Amino acid sequence: MPDLDAEDQKLVTLARSSRARVRTAEGAAVRDTDGRTYAAATVDQPSFKLTALQAAVAAALSSGAEGLEAAAVVTADALVQEASVNAVRDLAKTAPIVLADPDGNVVEVLA
Repeated sequence: MPDLDAEDQKLVTLARSSRARVRTAEGAAVRDTDGRTYAAATVDQPSFKLTALQAAVAAALSSGAEGLEAAAVVTADALVQEASVNAVRDLAKTAPIVLADPDGNVVEVLA
Protein backbone atom coordinates (compact mmCIF):
# COMPACT_ATOMS: atom_id res chain seq x y z
CA MET A 1 0.00 0.00 0.00
CA PRO A 2 1.43 3.41 -0.90
CA ASP A 3 2.38 5.88 1.80
CA LEU A 4 -0.21 8.49 2.64
CA ASP A 5 0.53 12.18 2.37
CA ALA A 6 0.74 14.09 5.65
CA GLU A 7 -2.86 15.36 5.49
CA ASP A 8 -4.34 11.90 4.95
CA GLN A 9 -2.09 10.44 7.66
CA LYS A 10 -3.48 13.11 10.00
CA LEU A 11 -6.98 11.77 9.30
CA VAL A 12 -5.87 8.26 10.27
CA THR A 13 -4.32 9.62 13.49
CA LEU A 14 -7.50 11.52 14.36
CA ALA A 15 -9.63 8.44 13.63
CA ARG A 16 -7.41 6.24 15.82
CA SER A 17 -7.63 8.78 18.64
CA SER A 18 -11.42 8.95 18.45
CA ARG A 19 -11.71 5.16 18.48
CA ALA A 20 -9.37 4.83 21.47
CA ARG A 21 -10.91 7.69 23.45
CA VAL A 22 -14.43 6.33 23.23
CA ARG A 23 -13.41 2.64 23.07
CA THR A 24 -15.64 1.82 20.14
CA ALA A 25 -15.35 -0.48 17.14
CA GLU A 26 -14.57 2.35 14.74
CA GLY A 27 -13.09 5.80 14.64
CA ALA A 28 -13.25 8.08 11.61
CA ALA A 29 -12.19 11.48 10.39
CA VAL A 30 -12.94 13.61 7.35
CA ARG A 31 -11.37 16.71 5.81
CA ASP A 32 -13.67 19.21 4.15
CA THR A 33 -12.91 21.28 1.07
CA ASP A 34 -11.75 24.16 3.28
CA GLY A 35 -9.17 21.91 4.98
CA ARG A 36 -11.02 21.60 8.28
CA THR A 37 -11.06 18.17 9.95
CA TYR A 38 -13.78 16.41 11.89
CA ALA A 39 -13.40 13.20 13.89
CA ALA A 40 -15.97 10.89 15.43
CA ALA A 41 -16.52 7.41 16.81
CA THR A 42 -19.28 4.85 16.40
CA VAL A 43 -22.62 5.88 17.93
CA ASP A 44 -24.65 2.92 19.21
CA GLN A 45 -27.71 4.06 21.11
CA PRO A 46 -31.10 2.37 21.47
CA SER A 47 -32.80 5.11 19.45
CA PHE A 48 -30.19 5.54 16.70
CA LYS A 49 -26.95 4.14 15.37
CA LEU A 50 -24.25 5.78 13.25
CA THR A 51 -21.04 4.41 11.88
CA ALA A 52 -18.04 6.48 12.85
CA LEU A 53 -17.79 7.82 9.31
CA GLN A 54 -21.47 8.78 9.25
CA ALA A 55 -20.93 10.66 12.53
CA ALA A 56 -17.84 12.46 11.17
CA VAL A 57 -19.72 13.45 8.01
CA ALA A 58 -22.63 14.68 10.15
CA ALA A 59 -20.22 16.79 12.22
CA ALA A 60 -18.77 18.29 9.04
CA LEU A 61 -22.20 19.03 7.61
CA SER A 62 -23.46 20.57 10.84
CA SER A 63 -20.42 22.86 10.79
CA GLY A 64 -21.22 24.09 7.28
CA ALA A 65 -18.97 21.88 5.15
CA GLU A 66 -20.03 21.88 1.52
CA GLY A 67 -17.81 19.04 0.36
CA LEU A 68 -15.14 16.55 1.41
CA GLU A 69 -11.57 16.06 0.23
CA ALA A 70 -10.83 12.77 2.04
CA ALA A 71 -11.94 10.41 4.78
CA ALA A 72 -10.40 7.74 6.98
CA VAL A 73 -11.84 4.86 9.00
CA VAL A 74 -9.92 2.91 11.64
CA THR A 75 -11.43 -0.47 12.45
CA ALA A 76 -10.57 -4.12 12.88
CA ASP A 77 -13.10 -4.94 10.15
CA ALA A 78 -11.76 -5.91 6.74
CA LEU A 79 -14.20 -3.66 4.85
CA VAL A 80 -15.63 -0.16 5.14
CA GLN A 81 -19.35 -0.43 5.83
CA GLU A 82 -21.58 0.47 2.88
CA ALA A 83 -23.41 3.10 4.95
CA SER A 84 -20.06 4.79 5.64
CA VAL A 85 -19.09 4.85 1.97
CA ASN A 86 -22.50 6.23 1.04
CA ALA A 87 -22.21 9.04 3.61
CA VAL A 88 -18.96 10.21 2.00
CA ARG A 89 -20.22 9.72 -1.56
CA ASP A 90 -23.23 11.94 -0.85
CA LEU A 91 -20.77 14.85 -0.63
CA ALA A 92 -17.82 13.73 -2.73
CA LYS A 93 -18.09 11.14 -5.48
CA THR A 94 -14.32 10.59 -5.75
CA ALA A 95 -12.84 11.49 -2.35
CA PRO A 96 -10.45 8.79 -1.17
CA ILE A 97 -11.59 6.76 1.83
CA VAL A 98 -8.65 5.30 3.74
CA LEU A 99 -9.27 2.07 5.64
CA ALA A 100 -6.72 1.47 8.39
CA ASP A 101 -6.39 -1.19 11.06
CA PRO A 102 -6.35 -0.30 14.78
CA ASP A 103 -2.56 0.18 14.64
CA GLY A 104 -2.94 2.77 11.88
CA ASN A 105 -1.65 0.55 9.08
CA VAL A 106 -3.37 1.32 5.78
CA VAL A 107 -5.34 -1.68 4.54
CA GLU A 108 -7.00 -0.10 1.51
CA VAL A 109 -7.78 3.23 -0.12
CA LEU A 110 -11.16 3.42 -1.82
CA ALA A 111 -11.23 5.93 -4.64
